[in-house]
Amino acid sequence: MFQIKKICCIGAGYVGGPTCSVIANMCPEITVTVVDVNESRIKAWNSDTLPIYEPGLKEVVESCRGRNLFFSTDIDSAIRDADLVFISVSPSVNPSPMGWGRVVRLILSSSRRVPDGLWRYRMVTRLSQRRAPSRFELLRNETLISVVLQVLSNPEFLAEGTAVRDLKEPDRVLIGGDETAEGQRAIRALCAVYEHWVPKARIITTNTWSSELSKLAANAFLAQRISSINSISALCEATGADVEEVAKAIGMDQRIGSKFLKASVGFGGSCFQKDVLNLVYLCEALNLPEVASYWQQVIDMNEYQRRRFACRIIDCLFNTVTGKKLALLGFSFKKDTGDTRESSSIYISKYLMDEGAKLFIYDPKVLKEQIIHDLSQPNISEDNPERVSELVTVTSDPYEACQSAHALVICTEWDMFKELDYEKIYKKMLKPAFIFDGRRVLDHLHPHLQNIGFQIETIGKKVIATRIPYTPAAACPRIAASEPPTKKAKV
Repeated sequence: MFQIKKICCIGAGYVGGPTCSVIANMCPEITVTVVDVNESRIKAWNSDTLPIYEPGLKEVVESCRGRNLFFSTDIDSAIRDADLVFISVSPSVNPSPMGWGRVVRLILSSSRRVPDGLWRYRMVTRLSQRRAPSRFELLRNETLISVVLQVLSNPEFLAEGTAVRDLKEPDRVLIGGDETAEGQRAIRALCAVYEHWVPKARIITTNTWSSELSKLAANAFLAQRISSINSISALCEATGADVEEVAKAIGMDQRIGSKFLKASVGFGGSCFQKDVLNLVYLCEALNLPEVASYWQQVIDMNEYQRRRFACRIIDCLFNTVTGKKLALLGFSFKKDTGDTRESSSIYISKYLMDEGAKLFIYDPKVLKEQIIHDLSQPNISEDNPERVSELVTVTSDPYEACQSAHALVICTEWDMFKELDYEKIYKKMLKPAFIFDGRRVLDHLHPHLQNIGFQIETIGKKVIATRIPYTPAAACPRIAASEPPTKKAKV
Protein backbone atom coordinates (compact mmCIF):
# COMPACT_ATOMS: atom_id res chain seq x y z
CA MET A 1 0.00 0.00 0.00
CA PHE A 2 1.16 3.53 -0.77
CA GLN A 3 2.52 5.18 2.38
CA ILE A 4 2.23 8.85 3.19
CA LYS A 5 5.49 10.28 4.48
CA LYS A 6 5.09 14.00 3.85
CA ILE A 7 1.96 16.10 4.33
CA CYS A 8 1.36 19.70 3.29
CA CYS A 9 -1.62 21.65 4.63
CA ILE A 10 -2.67 24.80 2.79
CA GLY A 11 -4.28 27.10 5.33
CA ALA A 12 -3.08 27.73 8.90
CA GLY A 13 -6.41 28.68 10.41
CA TYR A 14 -8.78 27.17 12.97
CA VAL A 15 -8.99 23.85 11.09
CA GLY A 16 -5.67 23.34 9.35
CA GLY A 17 -3.44 24.37 12.25
CA PRO A 18 -4.93 22.15 14.99
CA THR A 19 -5.65 19.19 12.66
CA CYS A 20 -2.12 18.95 11.29
CA SER A 21 -0.56 19.63 14.68
CA VAL A 22 -2.37 16.61 16.11
CA ILE A 23 -1.44 14.48 13.08
CA ALA A 24 2.22 15.39 13.59
CA ASN A 25 1.92 14.67 17.30
CA MET A 26 0.34 11.25 16.75
CA CYS A 27 2.45 10.26 13.69
CA PRO A 28 6.10 11.11 14.50
CA GLU A 29 7.36 9.38 11.33
CA ILE A 30 5.34 11.73 9.07
CA THR A 31 6.64 15.22 8.27
CA VAL A 32 3.84 17.80 8.35
CA THR A 33 4.20 21.31 6.92
CA VAL A 34 1.42 23.89 7.36
CA VAL A 35 1.61 26.78 4.90
CA ASP A 36 -0.20 30.08 4.49
CA VAL A 37 0.22 33.36 2.61
CA ASN A 38 -0.34 35.26 5.84
CA GLU A 39 3.19 35.87 7.12
CA SER A 40 2.10 37.22 10.50
CA ARG A 41 -0.03 34.13 11.11
CA ILE A 42 2.85 31.79 10.28
CA LYS A 43 5.15 33.85 12.49
CA ALA A 44 2.65 33.44 15.34
CA TRP A 45 2.50 29.66 14.83
CA ASN A 46 6.30 29.63 15.21
CA SER A 47 6.21 31.74 18.37
CA ASP A 48 5.18 31.21 21.99
CA THR A 49 1.86 32.97 21.31
CA LEU A 50 -0.23 30.95 18.86
CA PRO A 51 -2.61 32.84 16.55
CA ILE A 52 -5.65 30.99 17.92
CA TYR A 53 -6.68 29.99 21.41
CA GLU A 54 -7.65 26.37 21.89
CA PRO A 55 -7.24 24.41 25.16
CA GLY A 56 -4.32 21.97 24.91
CA LEU A 57 -3.18 23.15 21.48
CA LYS A 58 -0.02 24.93 22.62
CA GLU A 59 1.26 21.78 24.32
CA VAL A 60 0.62 19.71 21.18
CA VAL A 61 2.38 22.20 18.92
CA GLU A 62 5.40 22.58 21.19
CA SER A 63 5.81 18.80 21.46
CA CYS A 64 6.59 18.37 17.75
CA ARG A 65 7.28 21.81 16.24
CA GLY A 66 10.72 21.84 14.63
CA ARG A 67 10.89 18.05 14.69
CA ASN A 68 8.20 16.85 12.28
CA LEU A 69 5.85 19.85 12.38
CA PHE A 70 6.71 23.02 10.47
CA PHE A 71 4.93 26.27 9.65
CA SER A 72 6.01 28.10 6.50
CA THR A 73 5.08 30.61 3.82
CA ASP A 74 6.95 28.61 1.15
CA ILE A 75 3.79 27.14 -0.28
CA ASP A 76 5.22 26.02 -3.60
CA SER A 77 7.99 23.87 -2.12
CA ALA A 78 5.72 22.29 0.47
CA ILE A 79 3.20 21.25 -2.17
CA ARG A 80 5.89 19.97 -4.53
CA ASP A 81 7.43 17.70 -1.87
CA ALA A 82 4.19 16.37 -0.35
CA ASP A 83 2.53 12.99 -0.81
CA LEU A 84 -0.70 14.40 0.58
CA VAL A 85 -1.98 17.97 0.32
CA PHE A 86 -4.68 19.01 2.75
CA ILE A 87 -6.73 22.03 1.65
CA SER A 88 -8.05 23.97 4.62
CA VAL A 89 -9.31 27.19 3.07
CA SER A 90 -12.88 28.06 2.24
CA PRO A 91 -13.88 30.67 -0.36
CA SER A 92 -17.06 31.46 1.56
CA VAL A 93 -15.02 32.38 4.64
CA ASN A 94 -11.76 33.66 3.19
CA PRO A 95 -12.11 34.53 -0.48
CA SER A 96 -8.87 36.50 -0.66
CA PRO A 97 -5.92 36.27 -0.85
CA MET A 98 -6.02 32.49 -0.23
CA GLY A 99 -9.14 31.62 -2.20
CA TRP A 100 -10.07 28.50 -4.06
CA GLY A 101 -8.77 29.58 -7.46
CA ARG A 102 -5.32 30.37 -6.10
CA VAL A 103 -5.14 27.04 -4.26
CA VAL A 104 -5.95 25.11 -7.44
CA ARG A 105 -3.33 27.06 -9.40
CA LEU A 106 -0.71 26.43 -6.71
CA ILE A 107 -1.33 22.70 -6.68
CA LEU A 108 -1.28 22.38 -10.46
CA SER A 109 1.77 24.59 -10.99
CA SER A 110 3.75 22.83 -8.25
CA SER A 111 2.75 19.41 -9.57
CA ARG A 112 3.88 20.29 -13.08
CA ARG A 113 7.34 21.18 -11.78
CA VAL A 114 8.08 17.67 -10.52
CA PRO A 115 11.29 16.69 -12.39
CA ASP A 116 10.73 14.69 -15.56
CA GLY A 117 11.16 10.97 -15.07
CA LEU A 118 10.29 11.15 -11.34
CA TRP A 119 6.84 9.61 -11.15
CA ARG A 120 4.87 10.86 -8.21
CA TYR A 121 1.58 9.73 -6.69
CA ARG A 122 -0.15 12.53 -4.86
CA MET A 123 -3.41 12.94 -3.01
CA VAL A 124 -5.32 16.18 -2.54
CA THR A 125 -7.72 16.16 0.42
CA ARG A 126 -10.05 18.90 1.53
CA LEU A 127 -10.68 19.57 5.18
CA SER A 128 -12.76 22.71 4.75
CA GLN A 129 -16.19 22.22 3.24
CA ARG A 130 -17.05 23.08 -0.36
CA ARG A 131 -20.45 23.57 -1.85
CA ALA A 132 -20.18 20.43 -3.92
CA PRO A 133 -17.59 17.97 -5.25
CA SER A 134 -17.77 19.67 -8.64
CA ARG A 135 -15.30 22.29 -7.35
CA PHE A 136 -12.56 19.65 -7.52
CA GLU A 137 -13.24 18.72 -11.13
CA LEU A 138 -10.52 21.20 -12.11
CA LEU A 139 -8.05 18.88 -10.42
CA ARG A 140 -9.67 15.62 -11.46
CA ASN A 141 -9.58 16.51 -15.14
CA GLU A 142 -5.96 17.65 -15.25
CA THR A 143 -3.53 15.45 -17.15
CA LEU A 144 -0.07 15.72 -15.64
CA ILE A 145 2.94 13.88 -17.07
CA SER A 146 4.74 13.16 -13.80
CA VAL A 147 1.95 13.30 -11.24
CA VAL A 148 -1.14 11.21 -10.62
CA LEU A 149 -3.64 13.18 -8.57
CA GLN A 150 -6.34 11.56 -6.46
CA VAL A 151 -8.90 13.80 -4.80
CA LEU A 152 -10.44 12.87 -1.45
CA SER A 153 -12.96 14.47 0.88
CA ASN A 154 -12.08 14.45 4.59
CA PRO A 155 -14.46 16.91 6.30
CA GLU A 156 -13.65 18.01 9.83
CA PHE A 157 -16.08 17.73 12.74
CA LEU A 158 -14.35 20.02 15.22
CA ALA A 159 -16.02 22.09 17.89
CA GLU A 160 -14.05 25.16 18.89
CA GLY A 161 -13.07 24.98 22.52
CA THR A 162 -12.69 21.18 22.35
CA ALA A 163 -10.85 20.85 19.01
CA VAL A 164 -7.80 19.01 20.36
CA ARG A 165 -9.95 16.49 22.20
CA ASP A 166 -12.17 16.10 19.13
CA LEU A 167 -9.10 15.33 17.02
CA LYS A 168 -7.53 12.90 19.46
CA GLU A 169 -10.79 11.14 20.37
CA PRO A 170 -13.08 11.64 17.36
CA ASP A 171 -16.59 10.23 17.17
CA ARG A 172 -15.76 9.34 13.58
CA VAL A 173 -13.34 10.12 10.78
CA LEU A 174 -15.03 10.44 7.40
CA ILE A 175 -13.12 9.88 4.15
CA GLY A 176 -14.78 10.05 0.74
CA GLY A 177 -13.29 9.35 -2.65
CA ASP A 178 -13.73 7.84 -6.08
CA GLU A 179 -15.04 4.30 -6.33
CA THR A 180 -12.25 3.42 -8.77
CA ALA A 181 -9.27 1.24 -7.90
CA GLU A 182 -6.97 4.29 -7.67
CA GLY A 183 -9.55 6.15 -5.60
CA GLN A 184 -9.83 3.27 -3.14
CA ARG A 185 -6.03 3.06 -2.96
CA ALA A 186 -5.90 6.72 -1.94
CA ILE A 187 -8.62 6.20 0.66
CA ARG A 188 -6.69 3.32 2.23
CA ALA A 189 -3.52 5.42 2.38
CA LEU A 190 -5.29 8.23 4.26
CA CYS A 191 -7.01 5.70 6.54
CA ALA A 192 -3.55 4.40 7.48
CA VAL A 193 -2.60 7.87 8.77
CA TYR A 194 -5.61 8.09 11.09
CA GLU A 195 -5.23 4.47 12.20
CA HIS A 196 -2.15 5.55 14.17
CA TRP A 197 -4.57 6.59 16.92
CA VAL A 198 -8.18 6.20 15.75
CA PRO A 199 -9.86 2.76 16.01
CA LYS A 200 -10.70 1.33 12.58
CA ALA A 201 -14.37 1.05 13.54
CA ARG A 202 -14.56 4.85 13.76
CA ILE A 203 -13.11 5.47 10.30
CA ILE A 204 -15.92 5.63 7.74
CA THR A 205 -15.24 5.48 4.01
CA THR A 206 -17.81 6.64 1.46
CA ASN A 207 -18.11 8.08 -2.02
CA THR A 208 -17.40 11.78 -2.38
CA TRP A 209 -21.00 13.02 -2.42
CA SER A 210 -21.89 11.06 0.72
CA SER A 211 -18.92 12.56 2.53
CA GLU A 212 -19.81 16.10 1.48
CA LEU A 213 -23.48 15.83 2.39
CA SER A 214 -22.73 14.07 5.69
CA LYS A 215 -20.77 17.13 6.79
CA LEU A 216 -23.48 19.58 5.72
CA ALA A 217 -26.26 17.46 7.25
CA ALA A 218 -24.43 17.04 10.57
CA ASN A 219 -24.05 20.79 11.11
CA ALA A 220 -27.56 21.47 9.79
CA PHE A 221 -29.07 19.03 12.29
CA LEU A 222 -27.13 20.57 15.19
CA ALA A 223 -28.13 24.09 14.16
CA GLN A 224 -31.73 22.92 13.78
CA ARG A 225 -31.79 21.66 17.38
CA ILE A 226 -30.56 25.02 18.68
CA SER A 227 -33.14 26.94 16.65
CA SER A 228 -35.84 24.51 17.79
CA ILE A 229 -35.15 24.97 21.51
CA ASN A 230 -34.81 28.74 21.00
CA SER A 231 -38.27 28.81 19.43
CA ILE A 232 -39.59 27.01 22.52
CA SER A 233 -37.81 29.56 24.75
CA ALA A 234 -39.97 32.32 23.26
CA LEU A 235 -43.08 30.27 24.04
CA CYS A 236 -41.84 29.62 27.59
CA GLU A 237 -41.43 33.34 28.25
CA ALA A 238 -44.98 33.96 27.02
CA THR A 239 -46.54 31.18 29.12
CA GLY A 240 -44.47 31.17 32.30
CA ALA A 241 -42.72 27.86 31.60
CA ASP A 242 -38.96 27.41 32.09
CA VAL A 243 -37.15 26.28 28.94
CA GLU A 244 -34.46 24.56 31.03
CA GLU A 245 -37.10 22.35 32.64
CA VAL A 246 -38.69 21.66 29.25
CA ALA A 247 -35.31 20.80 27.73
CA LYS A 248 -34.51 18.42 30.59
CA ALA A 249 -37.86 16.67 30.23
CA ILE A 250 -37.67 16.15 26.48
CA GLY A 251 -33.94 15.36 26.59
CA MET A 252 -34.58 12.33 28.80
CA ASP A 253 -36.38 10.75 25.86
CA GLN A 254 -33.67 8.53 24.36
CA ARG A 255 -35.03 9.18 20.89
CA ILE A 256 -34.25 12.89 21.34
CA GLY A 257 -31.30 13.07 23.71
CA SER A 258 -30.12 16.00 25.81
CA LYS A 259 -27.34 17.54 23.70
CA PHE A 260 -27.75 20.87 21.90
CA LEU A 261 -30.93 21.72 23.80
CA LYS A 262 -29.46 24.77 25.53
CA ALA A 263 -31.51 27.89 24.82
CA SER A 264 -29.43 31.00 24.23
CA VAL A 265 -29.11 34.13 22.11
CA GLY A 266 -28.40 31.93 19.10
CA PHE A 267 -25.63 29.96 17.46
CA GLY A 268 -22.56 31.47 15.85
CA GLY A 269 -19.19 30.35 14.56
CA SER A 270 -17.86 29.72 11.09
CA CYS A 271 -19.66 26.45 10.38
CA PHE A 272 -23.33 26.31 11.30
CA GLN A 273 -24.67 29.24 9.32
CA LYS A 274 -22.29 28.66 6.40
CA ASP A 275 -23.13 24.97 6.08
CA VAL A 276 -26.89 25.47 6.46
CA LEU A 277 -26.79 28.16 3.77
CA ASN A 278 -24.68 25.87 1.59
CA LEU A 279 -27.40 23.26 2.01
CA VAL A 280 -30.05 25.84 1.07
CA TYR A 281 -28.04 26.84 -2.00
CA LEU A 282 -27.58 23.23 -3.06
CA CYS A 283 -31.29 22.47 -2.70
CA GLU A 284 -32.28 25.52 -4.72
CA ALA A 285 -29.71 24.69 -7.41
CA LEU A 286 -31.13 21.17 -7.67
CA ASN A 287 -34.71 22.48 -7.87
CA LEU A 288 -35.77 21.43 -4.37
CA PRO A 289 -37.35 24.73 -3.17
CA GLU A 290 -39.41 23.16 -0.38
CA VAL A 291 -36.32 21.57 1.14
CA ALA A 292 -34.38 24.84 0.75
CA SER A 293 -37.19 26.74 2.50
CA TYR A 294 -37.21 24.25 5.38
CA TRP A 295 -33.51 24.74 6.13
CA GLN A 296 -33.68 28.52 5.58
CA GLN A 297 -36.04 28.65 8.56
CA VAL A 298 -33.23 27.43 10.82
CA ILE A 299 -31.26 30.57 9.92
CA ASP A 300 -34.33 32.81 10.18
CA MET A 301 -35.13 31.52 13.68
CA ASN A 302 -31.56 32.14 14.80
CA GLU A 303 -31.76 35.75 13.61
CA TYR A 304 -35.17 36.14 15.25
CA GLN A 305 -33.75 35.02 18.61
CA ARG A 306 -30.97 37.62 18.47
CA ARG A 307 -33.40 40.36 17.49
CA ARG A 308 -35.88 39.31 20.16
CA PHE A 309 -33.25 39.46 22.88
CA ALA A 310 -32.19 42.96 21.85
CA CYS A 311 -35.82 44.10 21.82
CA ARG A 312 -36.28 42.71 25.33
CA ILE A 313 -33.34 44.78 26.58
CA ILE A 314 -34.79 47.92 25.04
CA ASP A 315 -38.28 47.20 26.38
CA CYS A 316 -37.08 46.60 29.95
CA LEU A 317 -35.00 49.77 29.91
CA PHE A 318 -38.17 51.81 29.61
CA ASN A 319 -38.36 51.49 25.84
CA THR A 320 -35.19 53.39 25.07
CA VAL A 321 -31.46 52.81 25.32
CA THR A 322 -30.38 56.02 23.58
CA GLY A 323 -27.37 57.40 25.40
CA LYS A 324 -27.51 54.67 28.05
CA LYS A 325 -24.39 52.72 29.01
CA LEU A 326 -24.70 48.95 28.63
CA ALA A 327 -21.98 46.52 29.73
CA LEU A 328 -21.74 43.65 27.25
CA LEU A 329 -19.83 40.69 28.68
CA GLY A 330 -18.55 38.21 26.13
CA PHE A 331 -17.89 38.74 22.44
CA SER A 332 -16.64 35.37 21.14
CA PHE A 333 -19.34 33.12 19.71
CA LYS A 334 -18.82 30.58 22.54
CA LYS A 335 -16.59 30.12 25.56
CA ASP A 336 -13.03 28.75 25.38
CA THR A 337 -12.29 30.34 22.01
CA GLY A 338 -11.32 33.75 20.72
CA ASP A 339 -13.26 33.24 17.48
CA THR A 340 -15.90 35.89 16.79
CA ARG A 341 -17.14 34.75 13.38
CA GLU A 342 -20.94 35.10 13.21
CA SER A 343 -21.03 35.68 16.97
CA SER A 344 -24.45 36.65 18.29
CA SER A 345 -22.69 39.40 20.25
CA ILE A 346 -21.98 41.20 16.97
CA TYR A 347 -25.63 41.34 15.96
CA ILE A 348 -26.92 42.19 19.42
CA SER A 349 -24.37 45.03 19.50
CA LYS A 350 -25.61 46.20 16.11
CA TYR A 351 -29.26 46.33 17.20
CA LEU A 352 -28.34 48.22 20.38
CA MET A 353 -26.10 50.63 18.47
CA ASP A 354 -28.95 51.22 16.03
CA GLU A 355 -30.89 52.54 19.04
CA GLY A 356 -28.02 54.76 20.22
CA ALA A 357 -26.79 52.67 23.15
CA LYS A 358 -23.25 53.18 24.43
CA LEU A 359 -21.61 49.77 24.68
CA PHE A 360 -18.74 48.86 27.00
CA ILE A 361 -17.55 45.43 25.85
CA TYR A 362 -15.39 42.90 27.70
CA ASP A 363 -14.16 39.49 26.58
CA PRO A 364 -11.24 37.59 28.16
CA LYS A 365 -9.86 36.25 24.87
CA VAL A 366 -10.98 38.56 22.04
CA LEU A 367 -8.65 41.42 21.19
CA LYS A 368 -9.90 45.00 21.04
CA GLU A 369 -8.86 45.28 17.39
CA GLN A 370 -10.98 42.27 16.48
CA ILE A 371 -14.07 43.65 18.23
CA ILE A 372 -13.75 47.02 16.51
CA HIS A 373 -13.13 45.31 13.16
CA ASP A 374 -16.24 43.14 13.50
CA LEU A 375 -18.49 46.04 14.48
CA SER A 376 -17.11 48.28 11.73
CA GLN A 377 -18.21 45.98 8.92
CA PRO A 378 -20.64 47.77 6.55
CA ASN A 379 -23.59 45.49 7.31
CA ILE A 380 -23.11 46.04 11.05
CA SER A 381 -22.17 49.72 11.20
CA GLU A 382 -24.74 50.75 8.56
CA ASP A 383 -21.86 52.06 6.39
CA ASN A 384 -20.98 54.46 9.19
CA PRO A 385 -17.90 53.05 10.97
CA GLU A 386 -17.45 56.36 12.79
CA ARG A 387 -20.39 55.53 15.01
CA VAL A 388 -18.45 52.54 16.38
CA SER A 389 -15.79 54.86 17.81
CA GLU A 390 -18.56 57.02 19.26
CA LEU A 391 -20.65 54.25 20.82
CA VAL A 392 -18.24 51.38 21.60
CA THR A 393 -15.57 51.14 24.26
CA VAL A 394 -13.59 47.90 24.70
CA THR A 395 -12.34 47.31 28.24
CA SER A 396 -9.87 44.85 29.74
CA ASP A 397 -11.76 44.50 33.00
CA PRO A 398 -15.40 43.39 33.53
CA TYR A 399 -15.82 45.64 36.56
CA GLU A 400 -14.72 48.65 34.55
CA ALA A 401 -17.27 47.75 31.88
CA CYS A 402 -20.05 47.74 34.49
CA GLN A 403 -19.07 51.07 36.10
CA SER A 404 -22.10 53.43 35.93
CA ALA A 405 -23.91 51.09 33.52
CA HIS A 406 -27.70 50.84 33.30
CA ALA A 407 -27.56 47.13 32.48
CA LEU A 408 -25.21 44.16 32.25
CA VAL A 409 -25.70 41.88 29.24
CA ILE A 410 -24.13 38.41 29.14
CA CYS A 411 -23.64 37.18 25.57
CA THR A 412 -20.99 34.45 25.97
CA GLU A 413 -21.03 31.65 28.55
CA TRP A 414 -17.53 32.22 29.94
CA ASP A 415 -17.21 30.41 33.30
CA MET A 416 -15.63 33.48 34.89
CA PHE A 417 -18.94 35.35 34.64
CA LYS A 418 -20.40 32.99 37.25
CA GLU A 419 -17.73 34.05 39.73
CA LEU A 420 -17.83 37.84 39.46
CA ASP A 421 -18.44 39.91 42.60
CA TYR A 422 -21.96 41.05 41.79
CA GLU A 423 -22.36 43.01 45.02
CA LYS A 424 -19.39 45.12 43.94
CA ILE A 425 -20.85 45.46 40.45
CA TYR A 426 -24.29 46.47 41.76
CA LYS A 427 -22.86 49.26 43.88
CA LYS A 428 -21.18 50.80 40.84
CA MET A 429 -24.16 50.52 38.47
CA LEU A 430 -26.96 53.03 37.97
CA LYS A 431 -30.30 52.12 39.50
CA PRO A 432 -32.46 50.28 38.67
CA ALA A 433 -29.71 47.83 37.72
CA PHE A 434 -30.57 45.11 35.20
CA ILE A 435 -28.90 41.84 34.27
CA PHE A 436 -29.80 40.29 30.91
CA ASP A 437 -28.48 36.74 30.87
CA GLY A 438 -28.43 35.55 27.27
CA ARG A 439 -26.70 32.28 28.12
CA ARG A 440 -28.42 31.14 31.33
CA VAL A 441 -25.10 31.09 33.19
CA LEU A 442 -26.46 32.80 36.33
CA ASP A 443 -29.51 30.60 37.02
CA HIS A 444 -28.07 29.37 40.32
CA LEU A 445 -27.51 32.96 41.46
CA HIS A 446 -30.98 34.41 40.84
CA PRO A 447 -32.10 34.56 44.50
CA HIS A 448 -28.76 36.08 45.54
CA LEU A 449 -28.81 38.61 42.70
CA GLN A 450 -32.37 39.65 43.51
CA ASN A 451 -31.49 40.10 47.17
CA ILE A 452 -28.68 42.40 46.09
CA GLY A 453 -31.20 44.44 44.11
CA PHE A 454 -30.79 43.36 40.48
CA GLN A 455 -33.67 43.10 38.05
CA ILE A 456 -33.09 39.76 36.26
CA GLU A 457 -34.08 38.92 32.69
CA THR A 458 -33.04 35.64 31.11
CA ILE A 459 -33.75 33.43 28.10
CA GLY A 460 -36.81 31.18 28.23
CA LYS A 461 -37.99 32.05 31.73
CA LYS A 462 -39.81 34.73 33.68
CA VAL A 463 -37.84 35.54 36.81
CA ILE A 464 -40.49 36.35 39.40
CA ALA A 465 -39.78 39.63 41.13
CA THR A 466 -41.38 42.93 41.91
CA ARG A 467 -40.78 44.99 38.82
CA ILE A 468 -40.52 48.76 38.77
CA PRO A 469 -43.67 50.04 37.08
CA TYR A 470 -43.32 52.26 34.06
CA THR A 471 -45.36 53.53 31.16
CA PRO A 472 -43.80 52.60 27.81
CA ALA A 473 -43.23 55.48 25.46
CA ALA A 474 -45.54 55.79 22.49
CA ALA A 475 -42.68 55.32 20.04
CA CYS A 476 -41.52 51.77 19.50
CA PRO A 477 -37.89 50.84 18.90
CA ARG A 478 -36.89 50.63 15.26
CA ILE A 479 -36.21 46.92 15.61
CA ALA A 480 -39.18 44.72 16.33
CA ALA A 481 -39.10 41.12 17.52
CA SER A 482 -42.01 40.33 15.23
CA GLU A 483 -40.25 41.80 12.22
CA PRO A 484 -39.10 38.97 9.94
CA PRO A 485 -35.31 38.80 9.72
CA THR A 486 -33.64 39.70 6.50
CA LYS A 487 -32.97 36.65 4.39
CA LYS A 488 -29.26 35.93 4.18
CA ALA A 489 -27.55 36.14 0.84
CA LYS A 490 -26.90 32.79 -0.75
CA VAL A 491 -23.29 31.62 -0.82
